[in-house]
Amino acid sequence: MDLSQVDYSGTISMVNKFSDPNVSKYFPAMAEEFEKAHPGVTVEVQQESDQGYKDKIKVLASSNSIPDIYFAWPGSYAKQFVDAGLAIDLTSVLGEGTEWNQTLVPSAVGAGVFDGKNYGVPVDLDAKFMFYNKKIFADNGLSVPTTFEELLSTCQALKSKDITPVSFGNKNGWPALHYVTQLNAYNVPPETLANDYTAEKGSFTDPGYVTALAQFRQLVDECTTVSKTGNGIDHNDANVAFASGKSAMMYLESLEIGDLKDTKLDKDGYGLFQLPAASDAKGDPTSLVGAPDLFMVNPSSKNPGLAVEFLKFVVSKEGAAKMPELMHGYPSPVKDSLDPKTTDPHVIEAMDKLGKASSLAIWLDTVTSPQVAQTYLAGGEALVGGSGTPESVMKSVQQTAAGS
Repeated sequence: MDLSQVDYSGTISMVNKFSDPNVSKYFPAMAEEFEKAHPGVTVEVQQESDQGYKDKIKVLASSNSIPDIYFAWPGSYAKQFVDAGLAIDLTSVLGEGTEWNQTLVPSAVGAGVFDGKNYGVPVDLDAKFMFYNKKIFADNGLSVPTTFEELLSTCQALKSKDITPVSFGNKNGWPALHYVTQLNAYNVPPETLANDYTAEKGSFTDPGYVTALAQFRQLVDECTTVSKTGNGIDHNDANVAFASGKSAMMYLESLEIGDLKDTKLDKDGYGLFQLPAASDAKGDPTSLVGAPDLFMVNPSSKNPGLAVEFLKFVVSKEGAAKMPELMHGYPSPVKDSLDPKTTDPHVIEAMDKLGKASSLAIWLDTVTSPQVAQTYLAGGEALVGGSGTPESVMKSVQQTAAGS
């Protein structure tokens, strides 16, 4: 397919998961700018919530009516569309050595590569950090913990003063898996982890997996106050509590920095640090959980060249310049696109830490197969709810992986 042939006429469509008011203006604005530059073109943008998108794309895929451009989380989630023949090979325009490729952060582009070919276009950068209230830390003589053991000690010190150490809500299941993603990377050797995540039938027998789940359960017990009620608390509600100064820390994505703007936390001052590894970690203690969001192009598109041109327009220096205003807290994958004059300093700090990470550990619920992800999701909820153990969860994961 020759993607260099572009017909600047007609309609192209996009569906994404950016309906949140903090970010919902960006893609419609970019579509309007693209239409102005190309009067014969119309860009239709449909936007859903995270869960709404997951539900909608299933329906669209089953009815063979996926729009020209569609969103995908990296890992196995995106690969399922590649394997189903629902994504165009973009190597000729995005692959190594191409002009577009040279303008983007390599790790972001790499997240959209499957079987050596480029299928996903990165649209942002994201990573997970423990955010902390600087005033609470200073008032209680606390320093940023550098090991998992120090983190637990910090939690104990806060609890002794009736301060909630960490806000946490796991109503949708994925917040627990973000912790486990990072802890797996710390406790399981990288080669073993990569093989289990990407192999058709991973074994998941390394003892580090149980260690990771045990550490997560310990963190829930010693650093939160949710006890067995965490699965009934929404992540966003927990975030509001943290932003209101009702806790000292919360594990958040860098993309959630915009949610903290003009809150009590913002006024008190906050910082961020990588969730620390245990002192005896057997994996990679400098790996950081995170990944870019991706867009893919439908092979059934009547004008794939135009769809690619729109993505080039979005993922460009011009598009990056509009992100601070229209996508609060979302950094672009375009190199050197963060302007200190217009970018929240917390975003710059987060991206600096991301750039120093040895590798990015992609979200557990998207990097593994859908079946394994679902089993892990249920397992995380069981641990939070007190109905499971690290050993029982991993036994279920192993059984699912063997049969997937």
